[in-house]
Parts: sequence; structure tokens; C-alpha cells
Amino acid sequence: MAEARLGGHILADALVAQGVEHVFCVPGESYLDLLDGLYAQRNRIALTTCRFEAGAVHMAEAYGKLTGKPGVAVVTRGPGACHAAIGVHVAFQDSTPLVLLVGQIPFEETDRESFQEVDYRKMFAPLAKWVTQIDDANRIPELMAHAFDVATSGRPGPVVVAISEEMQKAMAVVPDLPPADVLPPYPAPDAVPRMMAMLRNAQRPLAVLGGSRWTPEGKAAIRDFLVANDIPVAVGFRRQGLFDGTHPNFVGDLGVGADAQLVKYAKECDLFLAIGTRIGETVSQGYTLFDMAGSKPIIHVYPDQAEIGRVYRPALGITADLNAFALAAHAAAPIATPVWGAWRKQLRAAREAQAKPPAYDGPLNLAVALQDLGRALPDDTIFTTDAGNFATWPTRFMHVGEKQDFLGPTNGAMGYAVPAAIGAKVTHPGRPVIAFVGDGGMLMTGQEIATAFLAGVAPVILVFNNGMYGTIRMHQERHYPGRVSATTLVNPDFARFIESFGGHGEIVEATEQLVPAVQRALASGKPAVVEIRTNPEQVTNRQTIAQMRAQATR
Repeated sequence: MAEARLGGHILADALVAQGVEHVFCVPGESYLDLLDGLYAQRNRIALTTCRFEAGAVHMAEAYGKLTGKPGVAVVTRGPGACHAAIGVHVAFQDSTPLVLLVGQIPFEETDRESFQEVDYRKMFAPLAKWVTQIDDANRIPELMAHAFDVATSGRPGPVVVAISEEMQKAMAVVPDLPPADVLPPYPAPDAVPRMMAMLRNAQRPLAVLGGSRWTPEGKAAIRDFLVANDIPVAVGFRRQGLFDGTHPNFVGDLGVGADAQLVKYAKECDLFLAIGTRIGETVSQGYTLFDMAGSKPIIHVYPDQAEIGRVYRPALGITADLNAFALAAHAAAPIATPVWGAWRKQLRAAREAQAKPPAYDGPLNLAVALQDLGRALPDDTIFTTDAGNFATWPTRFMHVGEKQDFLGPTNGAMGYAVPAAIGAKVTHPGRPVIAFVGDGGMLMTGQEIATAFLAGVAPVILVFNNGMYGTIRMHQERHYPGRVSATTLVNPDFARFIESFGGHGEIVEATEQLVPAVQRALASGKPAVVEIRTNPEQVTNRQTIAQMRAQATR
């Protein structure tokens, strides 16, 4: 006969039952009983203690991106939940499976504005797929199992579960529930034949890959399908890890800072294959690529039917798990003689042209340095990126390889890269992890480097330091040239910052210094920061501040 257990222990056991192996947290008195349950399960669930709730959720989100399984974070009530909200938003817009547990006040105090009271159903309603609260210990297995089901079904995303304080102290006799064995949705029987018929009638097709929970088998199958049919392939915003950037069929990314020539070609294509991408604001370049009435034939493949046709009316919508679709498409006989070979070569030539480093002023040509770095790094490197103008440099000039991963916040959240790099290194300790972050984002969550020391992992953080909020300065100079307001920053010596923890620090000021600095950082076996002191005048990879001011005054 089952024994009575504390609610906090039932919660920890429910995580084990759902296959959770790692939890990221900032501790709080609102979930002491769950912490005790995790102590009891310490041989089955690794617990990483973080320094800031947003950092904890970013780490869990990176885990979810890399594994396809829900990342799990636990935070305390009130301020802790508010801090965590940015990570929930990242997971929502990035379609990343995530389960966030939030400590809650005793439910008998509800609606008294008790200490740190927040109604999480209202707070997280627009940010999460589902929000619930467990007030009865007997329902823990049921609601936790459903939380994991929701996080991974259809369009993946975050689920928030509030756990009331006295519920964790209650005793209950209840069985644990295992994950449900649910087969993924496969394409309709006529989906792939109809897609191939449309492809045969095309002259200028273009495929764009996006989405989450791709498996290695699914990525390989969609690659082989697209290459066998010689289709030019772009990726959505910050989805560089979905297709080999060195392959002749890769033509760039449709996101913030996309090459103008690729945008032009996207408008000229006569068949748009959107596979896994929502065709959101960034991919559609501010909803300017196509008209919404469907004059451009679009084939939209997505695991959630509600997203198909949400903005653009497709000629063919295919509701399917992305990996299942990839395997079905790969099984179809390829087109014998595609007529768009010259079109594909044209798009590839444009990608290669925009990746050619210009002759930037000063001792540091960041484009050349990053390309040298890309060639020197191991082929299984994981990259994480923050938000900001600096992020367009690696996107434009580096080529993410087939065995590499690239994690970035599609919602543009600053402060993502450092904790995501730690989460990635915790997930895959044997792989090198390189983070790209600006000086602004570094001082938003850079304190999480302390978590790397506690967890015993050693990511390498590349800090692009130009002493400003670069993206905002760019917009400021375009709209109000010369009227600098609120965009200048004062920074520490970032190399000494990491050294104060006992880590490895480097400073780079010239092109030839970057690769040796990163190699020394990787070889150190310590958490490392490489501060890259960039030219503040070169505010984007295409324009200087002086050029923007001159253009604005004409």
C-alpha cells in the first residue's frame, strides 16, 4: 500500500516521474518543502542554484532548446516570479518547452494582498501556454503530468505552475503518473504529394526553416529533402543551428539585420516553403514580404493548426510534427530535373557576397576576426547570443556548421546569452560553449557567471564592448542625429571581473588577437570572459555613426 507523502515530496517525485534530470532555481521560503523533496531525490535530479530568477529560467530554456524536453525552473513568489517572467516570454516566443514552478502564498490568504501575493493566472496568462495553481496535494501528479503534456504538445511553449505553501506541507496518498505515450501528428496522406506537385510547378522556390524540438534525425531528413530537390534554404531569426551554414544550398537568415538582397529574393520567389516557422514579424520583415490575401503561394508546415494562416493565408497548410513531416518529405521521390538551379546559385552567391568582410577602419576588423574564429572552433560548438546590434556580426560573417547549435532569444531579450551559455554547458558539459553578448547585456545577467563556478562548468563569454546600448544608439542616430540621450554606458574591465571569481580573462583590441585569446580561454578549463573592445563609431556592420548622421541630414 502506498505511503503518505508530503506535498513537497510528491512534487519532487512528480518531476522524477516525468523524466526530469535537471532543475534550475533561486531558492525561496515559499517552496522549502519542494526543496526538501529535491534533496531526497538528489541522486536523480541535479539542482543548479542561480543568482537571479531570469537567469534560472534562461538556463532552463536553453536546456529545453537543446534537448527538446521541457526545461524546469523553480522560483519564489512575488518578486521572484516577476523576475522570472522575461524567461517565460522568451520560451513563449521561441516555442521552447518549459515548466516553471512558482512558490505561492497559503491559499487561505488569497485576495488579502498578503505578503508577495500575485495572481499568477492573470500575470502569466499572455506569456504562457497554460497557468495553473495546485492547492490540493492529491492533484499534484495529475496537474504536473498535464503541465508537461501541454509544454510539449502542438506548438511547444512554457507552462507556469503555482504551488501554494500549505499544500506542500499537506500529507497525501497518491500514485505518481508517468508520461503519456502519445504519437506525434503525421502529415495527412495527400500532404506531401500535393506539396511536390506545387514544387514541380515552381520556378523560384525558397524554403525557410524555423521552430523547435527538431531531432537530429529530423534535421538530417529535412536537409536531405531540400538538398535532393536543390531548394535554396534560409533560416528564421536566430535559427542558424537548423541548417549547415557552409552548405551551397544555404542562403542566409530572414531576421533582424537580414541581407537586403535576400529580402528582395524572398519577395521574388514564386513558392515559399515555411517549415516550422510561424512567419512572424521578424521573418516577414515587418509583415512586408507578402500580401496577406495569399497571392504568393505559401506552403506552411507547423505542428499547431491554429498558427497556420494566422497572418498569411497559405496555398497549402500542413499540420504535423516537424520531424514526422521531415521524414515523410524525405521519403518522397525528388524532382528529377529541377529548373531552379540558377536561382539557387544566385541566392547562394548573394549570401557569400554579404559574408565577405569589408575593410573596416581600425586595428580590429571584427568580421575577419569572427571568420577566423569560426574556422578555429570545434565542429560541435554551441553558440548562444544575446540581443543587440553586436549580434548581427556573427550572424552575417560566421557560418554555423551542421553539428553546431545556435541559441538566441527571438523575442529580443537582453541578458539571455550568459545564463543560456551556462545552461547549455550544464546540458552538454563535453561540448565547447561560446556566448556572444554586448556590454549592455553582460551587466544585466553577467553575475550568473558565479553559477558556472558553482555548477563546475566553463563557458567562454565574448563581450562586445562599445560603451553604449548600440541598437538604441543606431535608431537614435537615424531619427535624431547627434542628439545622444540615455545610450552611453560606463563599464568595468570585464577581464578583471571574471578574474575576481577565479576565472580566465582576456582583452582583444586587434584582429589577430581574437583566436588565440579564445583558444587560451577554452584551454584554461575555467569560466572565461574575452572582452572585445570594438570601435564605437562602427555602430552596425554596415554603417558608421558619421554615415548615419550624414544620411539623416540629406
